[in-house]
Amino acid sequence: MNIREILQYLPHRYPFLLVDRVTELVEGEHIVAIKNVTMNEPFFPGHFPHHPVMP
Repeated sequence: MNIREILQYLPHRYPFLLVDRVTELVEGEHIVAIKNVTMNEPFFPGHFPHHPVMP
């Protein structure tokens, strides 16, 4: 599932859309997704300065 398809399912948008790609989906059972994380993410600068942690 690509980002366009994900946006049809989820109401979340930037910067709170923490899914870039869905690699596996079994409706009502489970989902496997990928988030590509970079140091440019908007939550890193104020989240434990000098010790960024993914929320």
